[in-house]
Amino acid sequence: MKALPALLSAVALAAALPACAGNNPAPASAAQADVHVAASPVAETLPRLLVHKSPSCGCCVHWVEHMREAGFPVEVRDVDDVHAVKERVGVPTGKASCHTAEIAGYFIEGHVPATDVKRLLAESPEARGLTVPGMPAGSPGMEMPDGRVQPYAVELVATDGSSTEFSRHGD
Repeated sequence: MKALPALLSAVALAAALPACAGNNPAPASAAQADVHVAASPVAETLPRLLVHKSPSCGCCVHWVEHMREAGFPVEVRDVDDVHAVKERVGVPTGKASCHTAEIAGYFIEGHVPATDVKRLLAESPEARGLTVPGMPAGSPGMEMPDGRVQPYAVELVATDGSSTEFSRHGD
């Protein structure tokens, strides 16, 4: 089962909270980012987000902070071969980004906003997961100093590997 009934009210509550607006300061070190778990009432009701990333990826660290600020308990695994994780969870060719996360039976590929992950959990569609292919400027973790956001789509990847637009940002 992709979502728990008790999760739905927590997701609705979390969706009503203000989303991270960016400007996340980088943790003092990647090691500190790996051990930090958000301590909020919402974090205890949202499922754990497992993030697989390269040890040297800075934007991944910023995306993890975005997710923690949105109430997700996050575990980070630095891996040498992120591509193997993408293959295992079913990220389609051409839909990859720099990090891959797993939550409640779904994959979250790349710089997907926390609000879209909460919506995915609330709606619980039959799907593999969400992806933001590439690394669009202004997406969570890719914030620009001037606040600019390159328009981008979050795609829902169906169980057959096809994808459809789930949401749009920066328009």
